[in-house]
Amino acid sequence: MEVIYFILGMLLIGSFLLLYMYRQAFTDRVMNQEIRLKEFPESFGSVKLFFISDIHKRIIQDSVINEVKGKADLVIIGGDLAEKGVPLERVSANLEKLKTIAPVFFVWGNNDYEFNSHELDSLLYHLGVKVLDNTAVKFESSTGDVMHILGIDDLSLGKNRLDLAMRDAGEDGFRILVSHNPAIVNTLKPEHNISLVLSGHTHGGQIRIFGFGPYELGGIKIKNGATVLTSNGYGTTGVPLRLGARAETHLLTLAADSKIAD
Repeated sequence: MEVIYFILGMLLIGSFLLLYMYRQAFTDRVMNQEIRLKEFPESFGSVKLFFISDIHKRIIQDSVINEVKGKADLVIIGGDLAEKGVPLERVSANLEKLKTIAPVFFVWGNNDYEFNSHELDSLLYHLGVKVLDNTAVKFESSTGDVMHILGIDDLSLGKNRLDLAMRDAGEDGFRILVSHNPAIVNTLKPEHNISLVLSGHTHGGQIRIFGFGPYELGGIKIKNGATVLTSNGYGTTGVPLRLGARAETHLLTLAADSKIAD
């Protein structure tokens, strides 16, 4: 009888754990984060970016959209907008929601290529989403200061061409690099003058046992001279479960940090 009680207890604990992991996977969380950079042009004041990556199979909830609507200047999708088996209608609906926030920019992730890439490319074009595929987009302040957002194609598939994005950006201006895979940071050099990197891909390890996972937990750190934000992402891959790496999106406020000494 004690063995039966033990088994039932383990099953009950396992059921609660699975429920907890499922709830972590479907969190609708917006991380409000301020990033101050000494290179950021003061003439821009502050710029607010809504960054979301690794949507995969999820439907973006209205609570997330409503929380950032009217607050963000730009929306950046950090790859893995879709994956194999996701209905095109769901991808379209997610993009339509994001468009209500601000102009949308997109970089390719590895799972996006599991989807019909031609259909996805056509959808992005018809919805007016700007695809940054080894290219850059330029913004200019009222005083003539310049900010570039560079986006590269997926690193793990060997489609990344940072050199082309750099050439597109030109030599001057503050630079933000969007790469689905954060490993791009390992290739950065001082002459690239990349101040901020936005990435996803790792899901923060997705399932972390006693704090350990196959990848680092998402967060912000300094590496190779750049501030790097790696997101846990919004969706999941494989199983719809998370542990110790809750789903997240980001409302980023970028501003100059005049307190940092040269």
